[in-house]
Amino acid sequence: MSSHPEIGHNLPEPGVAVIRNVNWGGLRTLYIKEVRRFFKVQLQTIWAPAVTTLLFLVIFTVALGGGGRTVELQGNQIHFANFIAPGLIVMGMLQNAFANSSFSLLVGKIQGTIVDYLMPPLSTGELLAGLVGGSVTRAFCVGAAVWLAMAFWPGVDVVPRHLWAVLWFGLLGSVFLSMLGVLTSIWAEKFDHAAAVSNFVVAPLSLLSGTFYSVDKLSPLFQTISHLNPFFYIISGFRYGFLGVADSPILLGSALILAIDVALGLLCYALLRKGWKTKS
Repeated sequence: MSSHPEIGHNLPEPGVAVIRNVNWGGLRTLYIKEVRRFFKVQLQTIWAPAVTTLLFLVIFTVALGGGGRTVELQGNQIHFANFIAPGLIVMGMLQNAFANSSFSLLVGKIQGTIVDYLMPPLSTGELLAGLVGGSVTRAFCVGAAVWLAMAFWPGVDVVPRHLWAVLWFGLLGSVFLSMLGVLTSIWAEKFDHAAAVSNFVVAPLSLLSGTFYSVDKLSPLFQTISHLNPFFYIISGFRYGFLGVADSPILLGSALILAIDVALGLLCYALLRKGWKTKS
């Protein structure tokens, strides 16, 4: 009788789970794949958005910020450039978080390579975490690039006063737009669909959220509309991290965006698990 073990002796029984907890190796691989995808074209995905956002700062400070113009925020006179700089940083982060996550599954469906996301031994939660993690990483890379450029721009003070608020609201906002991008990527069937959400939902909400003006100066009707815009709370909280003052209560904004993140996460999880427009 041969002393060698039979071939396949150590293989698991059919139907028996081998990875019983989190597949950290698979999750790490997916995350690295997502990060490398946008880093390969970083001139387009990181530096171009940073330059575009910096141009917004230059144009608005030259056109509207001359003569020492200030903005009144909660009784404090804030230099116009210092007021709009945090909003521009986080706006760039939000738009690029959405752009990254709305591309992943959509391009797979269009090119027929979505099986690369669905076949690996990853749970629905791990797939969602990898997609969101890559988008959040891109958002923070863009934010860091914009902040670095603004730090060297004369007349602009972007030294954080509350770093925790900068990181926390940057994370909440990036996760929010990443989840919205995943949801768009699941629903969309062509690039025009994703572009429509970006142009008619993300861009208007980000531009009409108090980035370039104080909501306190609006009429009561438009103040109410602004307070219904979740982007307003993200930008207000992020601005608080730099200026120490905000248009809205920090705890309220934090709780609201966190609740929206959880709701979107559950919705994306349910749709991915069901395979709606991804497996059918």
